Amino acid sequence: MSIHRFLAGLQAAATAMLLLSTHAFAQGRTVYSLETDPSTFAFNGYALHLRIAPAASRHWVLGAGVYALDLPNAMVDLDAANRGQGWKVRLDHGLGLFAEYFFDPARKGWLVGTQLAVQQYRVTNSNSPGSSARFTNTLLMVHAGYRWYPGENRRWYVQPWMGVGYSNKISGQTTVGTRTYDVAPLMLFATVHIGYTF
Repeated sequence: MSIHRFLAGLQAAATAMLLLSTHAFAQGRTVYSLETDPSTFAFNGYALHLRIAPAASRHWVLGAGVYALDLPNAMVDLDAANRGQGWKVRLDHGLGLFAEYFFDPARKGWLVGTQLAVQQYRVTNSNSPGSSARFTNTLLMVHAGYRWYPGENRRWYVQPWMGVGYSNKISGQTTVGTRTYDVAPLMLFATVHIGYTF
């Protein structure tokens, strides 16, 4: 799959999400949330996610997000082929579309979901100072989590989640000097999002 076809698919999905939210908004039933992943800021990055929850489908939340971070060494080392090889990995830009299903129609408690994303990476290696390589991959991830609203106003929430994803390089290079960074097909990830519902 070419990156142009993948981006066209993301655009079509975002358009469908926008049309759904516009229809629900016209009937006065849309709930919006903004989320972030605080851990990304600790790793020289950022994360901002918009969630849309139409009341016509009370169990579902749709969303889109952008994010970036320096991958912690522990994440790089999960792939045995990269462990101890001197890699530094930067996720420069990520763009993802999300769909989450809540078992409680009040959209709290346990949830399952999926993410479809395109991500641009930059890798460097301590054995080849001054050199780098860039590549783009796609990510399809399934995840499970829990949304908790502390207090009584039901505006702020905390959402820990963990997922497993399939990653596929679609363009770019992963070789720096004489070493090649291995893009593992399977990826494990866990984090905690903090959000605010309008």
